[in-house]
Order: sequence, then C-alpha cells, then structure tokens
Amino acid sequence: MGTPVRILGIDPGLRHTGWGLIVSDGPRLSYVAHGVISPDPDLALAERLAVIFNGVSELIGLHSPQFAGVEETLVNAGAQSALKLGQARGAAMTALAVGSVEVAEFAPRRIKQAIVGTGKADKDQIAFMVQRLLPRAGQVKADAADALACAICTAHYRPVVARGVA
Repeated sequence: MGTPVRILGIDPGLRHTGWGLIVSDGPRLSYVAHGVISPDPDLALAERLAVIFNGVSELIGLHSPQFAGVEETLVNAGAQSALKLGQARGAAMTALAVGSVEVAEFAPRRIKQAIVGTGKADKDQIAFMVQRLLPRAGQVKADAADALACAICTAHYRPVVARGVA
C-alpha cells in the first residue's frame, strides 16, 4: 500500500492526558495502543506538567511515532481553564518537539468532523466511532478515545499537514 506511518494522538489535560497510537498504511488504519497520563492532582502545577512531559517522552521512546496530532485548546471553557489546558498542551508538545516528532494541531471541531462527520458530535459518538474504526482498541475511555480520534484525524490530513497547510 505504501509506507506505514506511526501516528500518536494526544488529547491534553492537566488531570488526564489521553494518548492513542495507530499505524496508517495508505487508507488502512491499525490500532497499536492507547492510555491516559494522569498526574496526581495534589502535585504542584509545575510537577503535573513534568509528569505530562515525561509521560509523552516515554511514549516516544517506546513507540517511535513519526507524526503526532494534538487537539487545540477550546477557549469557550473559560479563560482560567483555557490557560491551564494550554499549559498541558505545551508540556506535551514540547516533549514531541524534543523527541523530533512532527506535530499537527487540530481544532476539536475538525477532529469530530473527521471521525463522526459532524463538528458537533459528543464524546459518546466519538468513542463509538473510534471503536468502529479501530475494533482492536476495545472499550476506550473518553480521554483515550479523543486521542485516538486525533490520531485518525492526523492520518486523514497528514499529506496536507506535511505541506504545512493544516
């Protein structure tokens, strides 16, 4: 078909950073792994960010992804929430950059459109479609489902992303 590409999807969050890894070989997608990085909420902010950075760095070392997709911050959630989420995104994206992984960023609406066909899909619809597209993933919690959806979106838009258009 082509050259298989390992794609890591990241759904950043200070409490739960979901991740999902797929292989894209042309139009064919294969599930590899998923999980959640969950820093202790009692840790100081800087320490929680370090847990996210170290967790993503460990994933890069274990799985050697060539591309990564990261969900952009939803600013409608409020300024304080957006700021904290942005810091979690920054920790994850820094780990990806340090690991020499090419990063694409996608708005939540674009990810939903790529997976469900509508930008207004809810988390249950995302999880349902991820399970249909990647049946080997099994039952997937919301944060990991969102991360796998981000990886799938990255696979769909990768040729455009590689040209720097996304």
